[in-house]
Amino acid sequence: MEFQILYNNITNPVLLFFVLGIVATSLKSDLEIPANSSKFISLYLLFAIGFKGGQELAISGFNSEILYSLIFGLALASLIPIYTFFILKRRLSISNAAAAAAAYGSVSAVTFVAAISFLEMQNISSGGHMVAVMAMMESPAIIVGVILLMLFNKEREGRQKVKLKTIIHHAFTNGSVLMIMGSLMIGIIADAKQAEGIKPFTTDIFKGFLAIFLLEMGMVTARRFSAFLKYGWFVTLFAIFIPAINGCVVAIISQFVTSDPGNRFLFAVLAASASYIAVPAAMKLAAPKSDPGLYLPMALGVTFPFNITIGMPIYLIIVDYFA
Repeated sequence: MEFQILYNNITNPVLLFFVLGIVATSLKSDLEIPANSSKFISLYLLFAIGFKGGQELAISGFNSEILYSLIFGLALASLIPIYTFFILKRRLSISNAAAAAAAYGSVSAVTFVAAISFLEMQNISSGGHMVAVMAMMESPAIIVGVILLMLFNKEREGRQKVKLKTIIHHAFTNGSVLMIMGSLMIGIIADAKQAEGIKPFTTDIFKGFLAIFLLEMGMVTARRFSAFLKYGWFVTLFAIFIPAINGCVVAIISQFVTSDPGNRFLFAVLAASASYIAVPAAMKLAAPKSDPGLYLPMALGVTFPFNITIGMPIYLIIVDYFA
């Protein structure tokens, strides 16, 4: 059974397009996704998952489980960057450690979308409120990362208070956060009958767009990974084992928040994922001395492929075992 889950995931056509992207870049092919098309697809994925989540949330309503889930998600996004920072700063500069910690405390919307697709493949449902949990977990880690930078950076300047305010504003108005939250709210408010009119756009073509997006992610991963190797094995092992530990632990303890296996699995994936969209934009302002060539390939080149190939089946197996 466990091997079948892993096999089904690895042979998922959506995932195979990710592999194709890596192969294309490795072979120095001229295959590419136009920048404007890539941005449109990423916005579409956020819109679709947010709107569907809002529709599901409107049907299920608000209850204590949703409240506990939101609190649990915020706690994870606040605690993970703290302990990862102290691990990373043993080998990295304060700026790099803070930026990478923020990335691993925050979440990857694309990994979340892939996780939703994985659940559908296993015929497992999940709550629409998990979209809200995911959106709310983007910003706290960024704020914690900036605070850690301010506390431990010996070169901090007197204007840091203004900078922190700017970063907090940026974290909550980031395009990906705004799109997913806005779509979620529209999904809640929208009339169910009228929402049926755009269902083919939000549902039927979703996996096709996801496949094209992962094709580009594969190409981006292959391009950035070579520059990342100069940092040695420590960051590579960190990018595999720390997310795996986070995901496995949360897959177990999430049973105290919700009994729903789909929601528990998504919590595990969120805890194991790392941001490579919202965090780099924020850290460019907060930690200009940090190297995006370090934490971007960590999140996108190591953690992301690990989660969508091996990590997700492992987290689901643990959820089932501790059901």
